[in-house]
Amino acid sequence: MTDQKDDVYGDHISHKFNSELNELKTEFLKMGGMVEAQVEQAVKSLIDSDAELAEKTRLKDKEVDKLEKALDEEATLIIARRQPTARDLRLVISVIKMVADLERVGDEAKKIAKLALKLSEEGQAPRGYVEVRHISEHVLHMLHDSLDAFARLDSVQALQIMKEDKRVDEEYQAAARTLLTFMMEDNRNISRCMSVMGVLRALERVGDHACNIAENVIFMVEGEDVRHTPVEEAEKIVGG
Repeated sequence: MTDQKDDVYGDHISHKFNSELNELKTEFLKMGGMVEAQVEQAVKSLIDSDAELAEKTRLKDKEVDKLEKALDEEATLIIARRQPTARDLRLVISVIKMVADLERVGDEAKKIAKLALKLSEEGQAPRGYVEVRHISEHVLHMLHDSLDAFARLDSVQALQIMKEDKRVDEEYQAAARTLLTFMMEDNRNISRCMSVMGVLRALERVGDHACNIAENVIFMVEGEDVRHTPVEEAEKIVGG
């Protein structure tokens, strides 16, 4: 398997160019940490029926959107000023794509916070919170690892995240079946269970976005586009 790559995105003659690329990476990771915390807090507000935390988490979305615009502008200026080629262009293009995924993770966190507020108002907690806690831990781990893989230029770690995505899909489907059975047993639970289903779906999408980030890390490191590629094929690319 390919070992972790040295950070070659900072060895240019132009110190200014080095600085710009490092700043782009730093700001991307800052945004990643922000949305990671946003998802974690949204889930906590749901589990704890904490309406105040849910509202704070929901409002965080504006900060994420602002950072997305700033990163897009920064990346566009680098392309315009430096006209990067090869590995540098892969970095900048990948950051633009990954920023979009992070923004969508923030959107999913906002949805969870809104549903947490709704469920808090409805009172008694329905079934599904155990599944929410379990899947949230899984996708947050994937998101954290995808950001770590980016920071370390680690295509092996990124490949592992691609493998985890299938497990999250299976966990989501199993949880959805459990909730559907519960709703069929007592139709008074339908409204609240549908809200929990919305939370589970949002978390499943967070896992999808973490996987997208991992795919872009592989593109950065290996120079191969593994989107829509079976994991077995991606293993051959990373294994080189």
